[in-house]
Amino acid sequence: MGATGAITDVAGIRVGHVQKSGDGWLSGVTVVLPPPGTVGSVDVRGGGPATHETDALDPTTLSQTVDAVVLTGGSAFGLAAAHGAQRWCEENGRGFPVPGGLVPIVPAAAIFDLGRGGDFSARPGEAMGYAATAAAAGQPEGHEVERGNVGAGTGAAIGRGTYKGGVGTASLTLDNGVVVAALAVVNALGLPFGTWPQQAEPGSAPPSQPPPPNTTLVVVATDAVLDKADCKRTASAAHAGLARALNPSHTLADGDTMFALATGAVALDRSTPTARQISLITLQSAAADVVRLAILDGISQAEAVTTAAGTLGAYGR
Repeated sequence: MGATGAITDVAGIRVGHVQKSGDGWLSGVTVVLPPPGTVGSVDVRGGGPATHETDALDPTTLSQTVDAVVLTGGSAFGLAAAHGAQRWCEENGRGFPVPGGLVPIVPAAAIFDLGRGGDFSARPGEAMGYAATAAAAGQPEGHEVERGNVGAGTGAAIGRGTYKGGVGTASLTLDNGVVVAALAVVNALGLPFGTWPQQAEPGSAPPSQPPPPNTTLVVVATDAVLDKADCKRTASAAHAGLARALNPSHTLADGDTMFALATGAVALDRSTPTARQISLITLQSAAADVVRLAILDGISQAEAVTTAAGTLGAYGR
């Protein structure tokens, strides 16, 4: 475990939350703000994703670095929060250089929490995205990360909307000193692994009503030197941690999305092809482990919240 057990154990990573509850609101935005020069990629496995600028993170595309990652409520409407993060980055000199200025690379993904506070139209926008980015920038190095029903996890729920989900985080330090950490926003169809069968006997008829839209969003971060293709493979490997934590996962009704960021502060052993393989496999295995821990942390930190649809109980308390 790292110093704080949070994604901010990766030097230079900062996290900002902004949320609103009451008066029809139960939603928010979480921004992961990495240090300049951070490399990133993404792997989307869910059947119902709401994402922004994920194509720019493909290893075959021009840009290499990521300026911020926005996790938001509000489903596809909430992706407007990314515009606020882009505006903050532009004002602060972060972005991909183009003739005449900068274009910040700010991928985003959203959970479905529409209407959970009572007002379907209460969803994050540009102002909340800007505020969450500014909040992240204002944090000190290695700060504690607020968890539970904050930021993008404010209106999160799990188990077909039965229990509260939320924001969780965890970190691991490998034997070679590399830190691997994750932050998760858990808003899943499933429940922690091993509990789902309690809801139905094997072979019983499926529920008669379709499940509500869901999504688990995760940012994995490391201080290792990785290129964009390495980050892509790390994001892919980290999905195993999601599948270990939640049952079921990656369903047609989930938008499960995994980002991977590498700040490039610590070199891996690449002295031989074998050494390179071992170092990457070790890191990517740890990424899956830390994602599982972050997801379970987000669920355990969630508080009971009363919504227009009734009371969502805290799970695991």
